Amino acid sequence: MREQYRTPRLSVTDLAPEPIEQFARWFKETATNPAIHEPNAMVVSTATPDGRPSARTVLLKHFDEAGFVFYTNYGSRKGGELAANPNVALLFPWHPLARQVIVTGRAARTGRDETVAYFRTRPHGSQLGAWASHQSSVIESREELLARYAELAARYPEHEQVPVPPEWGGFRVVPETVEFWQGHENRLHDRLRYVRTGEGWRVERLSP
Repeated sequence: MREQYRTPRLSVTDLAPEPIEQFARWFKETATNPAIHEPNAMVVSTATPDGRPSARTVLLKHFDEAGFVFYTNYGSRKGGELAANPNVALLFPWHPLARQVIVTGRAARTGRDETVAYFRTRPHGSQLGAWASHQSSVIESREELLARYAELAARYPEHEQVPVPPEWGGFRVVPETVEFWQGHENRLHDRLRYVRTGEGWRVERLSP
């Protein structure tokens, strides 16, 4: 299975001065493209201290000059791995546009106030789900999960405030590199990578 990518070239002069601004440009284009479902979906890759990797798809919930934010159960596999080894990679796979964005950096927990503020924006069912699921733990059956959810739904009916689980919260990935990948025919892709320096960013072109 092969596909020839025919897209406009990406040059250094096309880029914004900083990677978050460039990401915002691409994200805006991606979010308005009907061919892309959940443009904020990203693959989060983590590793244990001895280098055993794991990856999963999560949803980006916020980004700004400080970094990229997602939320999870701190007791999950990714939560445990990030606690022991904060080095992380993010991949945005925008295939219909023949584009990828690859971020590497270090993750740190968001402040509790920020976590609570985001939790309050979640649908009621999602708030209950954060309590019902002890993420990444082994369970006997789906019925066990649904029973926990039903118990919580009875305890916190619709329109009643659900407390934020103590083990649930956000991670902010502070980028050290951000690569913008644009696919081209004959596999001669453009790969432009921002690298953090002491006072700012430098841009380098990578061979495809």
